[in-house]
Amino acid sequence: MPITPVADLVRAAKGQITTLSLEDARAEADAGRALLVDIRDVRELAKTGRIPGALHAPRGMLEFWVDPESPYHKPDFATDKRIVLFCASAWRSALAAKTLQDMGVENVAEMDGGFSAWKDAGLPVEQA
Repeated sequence: MPITPVADLVRAAKGQITTLSLEDARAEADAGRALLVDIRDVRELAKTGRIPGALHAPRGMLEFWVDPESPYHKPDFATDKRIVLFCASAWRSALAAKTLQDMGVENVAEMDGGFSAWKDAGLPVEQA
């Protein structure tokens, strides 16, 4: 049996999650209503920079950091703020947002276009 292409998984996830525009994600974060969470690999941050104030949570640890029963739980995720995930181009973040929804996280979204779109729009970036 052939595997399901990742593009199909991403498309299906995007049909079931909330996607915020760059402007809306930034406005919610600036207003204190959202926690921007960068799920890219640490090497990506070092190479391309990061969004000031965004929490870094590597994709491989995200579920463990979110789960309050996990020994790896991070208190940053015990929040009433909307968790807005982003990666480089909004593929990993779509899958991650769907996974968090499946875990029962209700206030989660992804940022449209990811870090690449943020940087291309000239929005603030700092070197990691």
